Amino acid sequence: MSGSSGRWGDLKARLLSGIAMAAAGAVAVWLGGGVFTALALVVTGLLVQELAAMTTPGRPLRAWGLGLFAVAMLALVFWLHNPFMLVLLGLPSLVGLWRIGRERLVWLVYALAMMLTGYGLVAIRAGLNPPAGMLALMWIIALVVASDVMGYFAGRLIGGPKFWPKVSPKKTWSGTIAGWIGAVVVGGLFMAFAGAAPQILWLSPLLAFAGQLGDIAESWIKRRAGVKDSSNLIPGHGGVMDRFDALIGAVLMVLLIAQFGALPLVGE
Repeated sequence: MSGSSGRWGDLKARLLSGIAMAAAGAVAVWLGGGVFTALALVVTGLLVQELAAMTTPGRPLRAWGLGLFAVAMLALVFWLHNPFMLVLLGLPSLVGLWRIGRERLVWLVYALAMMLTGYGLVAIRAGLNPPAGMLALMWIIALVVASDVMGYFAGRLIGGPKFWPKVSPKKTWSGTIAGWIGAVVVGGLFMAFAGAAPQILWLSPLLAFAGQLGDIAESWIKRRAGVKDSSNLIPGHGGVMDRFDALIGAVLMVLLIAQFGALPLVGE
């Protein structure tokens, strides 16, 4: 009984927090515009703040300062709406190099990834016409959630060999493969009910894998920082990084795919 309790001890808190976040995110995605942009700014600022806190322990004001600076730069990019101003997305990474106490390379790369994710979320929602933008975001979020949920239950019910034990000791191959299967199911649903193109069936597990790599990257950063969670902001989940690590990987993959063609969704 105690083993079962330990295995599922965080399930209730994860479920309740997950439902609340999913509801808030769904409303923001549906509304789009300023509401969704505001949510992206808040999430990006918290991501950068948590990363700064892990790479500069004991300096909370410095971490919050970098988080607020990231929000300001991202908001400025949205306000100026000029492709040449995208260079501002790299400023928090560069400024932080003079403020971060350790793991400067980690900060440089991951802070930039966070800024690109915040920008990418809004660009995907606003850059396509309303049906396509909303569908694209719903697809990305749904496959990340499905991959995470399937991986969570398969990892605990099936177990088996670890995916990368030195970096993320809880991740198993069974959970990883289950996550890919969940992503294919999501892709199939979007193909059946949203008119998505057939290539969504292989793009979905590709994005899920990118999300899993984002999860592993965050686990590696936490191990180097010597912390269990990026913060204790979200009950049952830890911090914002703990919840959005997979989304960072998935959104970056979408931005890469978008350079070679359109997303496989209708409404464009």
